[in-house]
Amino acid sequence: MKVTIIGGGNIGTQLAVHCSQENETYIYTSTPEVFVPNIQIVNENNEITLTGKNIIATKDAKTAFASADYIFITYPAFMLDTIAQELSPYANPKMHIGIVPGTGGGECAFKDHLKHGATIFGLQRVPSVARLIEKGKKVRAVGYRNQLYVAALPSSKASEVATAVAKFISIPCKAMSNYLNLTLTPSNPILHTTRLKTLFDGYHEGIFYNRVPLFYEEWDNKTSRLLFKCDEEVQNICAALKDFDLGYVKSLREHYESPTPEALTAKIRSIEGFKGLTSPTRKTLQGFVPDFESRYFTADFPYGLSILVQIGDFLGLDIPNMKGTMDWYRKVTNNKHEYSFADYGINNLQDFLTFYSA
Repeated sequence: MKVTIIGGGNIGTQLAVHCSQENETYIYTSTPEVFVPNIQIVNENNEITLTGKNIIATKDAKTAFASADYIFITYPAFMLDTIAQELSPYANPKMHIGIVPGTGGGECAFKDHLKHGATIFGLQRVPSVARLIEKGKKVRAVGYRNQLYVAALPSSKASEVATAVAKFISIPCKAMSNYLNLTLTPSNPILHTTRLKTLFDGYHEGIFYNRVPLFYEEWDNKTSRLLFKCDEEVQNICAALKDFDLGYVKSLREHYESPTPEALTAKIRSIEGFKGLTSPTRKTLQGFVPDFESRYFTADFPYGLSILVQIGDFLGLDIPNMKGTMDWYRKVTNNKHEYSFADYGINNLQDFLTFYSA
């Protein structure tokens, strides 16, 4: 098949290597000149585990998208409207457009593509932790998952997509019954946002920090307690959506096998793939300040937590912890631009239910 990866970052590079083993594979990127056809994946010991086969990097949309069978989008959620417009002329019934990971509301950006017969799908989580070593040439991938989960619109296509994804990445992939299992996944939208709130809770202009804390290795119980409260609110949303099978929206308490906040803190601090990752800051002459241009801020609040809050509002639920975390973000960043279901014609609970019932 023809497979195109949109984005040559950490996950995009990793996916391209896997897909190229048996497929004609393209990377759609603004810097094709830095990519080699035999990109390498290495493990934590810098040993080569997989080498790409004739990967073609291009910035030409027609070359990348025309006649593509599968497209994997690895760009952040705030860029998906733009990507949807670029893909629109090529949408057809044989095209499968995937979002990795599938959270962030990107599925709504492709409403018109669905009308042209295309399938929209998303992975619940990325295949592993991936970090570029040299852009276009080498990526380190550690901690591969034993199982992937995929959902699709229309939902009848999920099994077909799961079979293809499993073959592309060589990891078993299970089809989920409804795309809301992705939209409601309580991963980065509450994991990153609660950490940022507790980390920078007292921040305002004029405050400077003398060091950059480690994001995961210095995780604390205050964050875990807030995370548990937000996690419970997500589960309350799932319980209220009685007409949908949302059994795959696992509580983070269950996902991390941590029955208490203290256990969660210890678990997150110990995860090998998280070690060494610093908190999003930028250096000034006076010290360090939060980096509000970081993807943790630009994606996980306005295109993550905001979506969960809006769904809670559609349902008329009391979700004070998620709302409080979202209000903190708005105040500290003064950002007014957020994902809105209304931009896609979804204005109330009935509109919401109709779209996700496809």
